Amino acid sequence: MLADIRVIRDRLPREIADLESEARREGHFHITRLIDEWSAGDLRFERHGEILLGAYVGEALAGIGGVTVEPALSQALRMRRFYVSPEMRRHGIGRLLALALLNHTRDFCSVVTVHPGNPGAAKFWEALGFRPHAPDGDTLCLEIARIPSGRAVSGSLSTF
Repeated sequence: MLADIRVIRDRLPREIADLESEARREGHFHITRLIDEWSAGDLRFERHGEILLGAYVGEALAGIGGVTVEPALSQALRMRRFYVSPEMRRHGIGRLLALALLNHTRDFCSVVTVHPGNPGAAKFWEALGFRPHAPDGDTLCLEIARIPSGRAVSGSLSTF
């Protein structure tokens, strides 16, 4: 399935409401938090190395995810607000979105972390090379230098 990965900058796309509804139905509230934090100006993915990306299939927003500065580790970024629509899962959309984010991080940090939130998400991140971080066990880490070169993103990347 082809996906267009777009940088989200000035405003959240209106289609975010559909992703939020789907996430809430699944019992996930991180997209609601994204909308609330964005609206309040608390999280805009504007600091050095931060970015928010949307994965589009046609004109539909199939997934969203970003990276922010990781406050707990020096020289690290953290995957945040990552979500792929249930109907778009298992089509490579999440992997494409995650790899686009990881490729972006190469110039800004040495480690990327993620707090997966559930066992299914942990398996997804572990398949991309993330490993448990010793102190808390709930955090997975990936050393950027260890991303295999064959995992480069192919596809389009544009600014929204």
